Amino acid sequence: MNRIYDLHCHSTASDGSLSPTELVSRAHEMGVNVLALTDHDVTSGLEEAEKTATDLGMGFVPGIEISVTWSKSRQTVHIVGLHVDRRSETLQQGLKKLREFRNWRAEEIGRRLAKKGIEGAYDGACEFAGGEIISRTHFARFLIEQGYAKDMRDCFKHYLVKNKPGHVPGDWASLEAAVGWITGSGGQAVIAHPARYKMTATRLRNLIGEFKEVGGTGFEVVSGTHSKEEIGYMGRLAQQFELQASCGSDFHSPSNVYLELGRLPPLPEVCVPIWDDERWSGIN
Repeated sequence: MNRIYDLHCHSTASDGSLSPTELVSRAHEMGVNVLALTDHDVTSGLEEAEKTATDLGMGFVPGIEISVTWSKSRQTVHIVGLHVDRRSETLQQGLKKLREFRNWRAEEIGRRLAKKGIEGAYDGACEFAGGEIISRTHFARFLIEQGYAKDMRDCFKHYLVKNKPGHVPGDWASLEAAVGWITGSGGQAVIAHPARYKMTATRLRNLIGEFKEVGGTGFEVVSGTHSKEEIGYMGRLAQQFELQASCGSDFHSPSNVYLELGRLPPLPEVCVPIWDDERWSGIN
């Protein structure tokens, strides 16, 4: 029987709408055999999620998704860490700095939206936050609730991206630091949803090359945001650069999903799955 993996999702510890217990339970209902919780810049949901997975007889992978500012253009990319040790002091120190920036950014988003006549955005976003961070997703939920936008896509398009009223540029970890925190804690570093960055082919190859140079080994070939054509292309890139292929829905909420938990298409046959690594021997 083929095992179903979902190695990228979020809980209320960051910007998901389900608690770790609710998330794992939903994944179990959807037939997922192995789940990784990869909240943004925080590991506080891992213990609860792991306990629930153990109770349900599921395989569980402790994970993280780290925000990175890459290259001279200061583009934001995301690096997923799988099998991280949440007790790693170096990892936690790095994540703490990112959360401090996130909290400042949230206050600044609130100030910028107020200048455009949208009062109470920061407090409103805080009411949607269930964990240690306040993200753009929480602001989007507030703006939708208040009638400023009809859905997440509309909200980000008009308020929260570059050149829009609530945009605040990121100042995240370097690629080398993020990969170092992950590998230093015993984990595998994975480039998350690479097709989403809208890079040229040359630029994406440069990112992959630098990622490998600093110790990265994984590539999210299958993502909830990837089309069939993009999955094929990402699979070929993983093969060419000898990267292990990962898959994840990037699930955030039952009401706003790129793809439901447990409904990912298979990895292309040319790929070497990330779970072929020896670190997965106790799960597979």
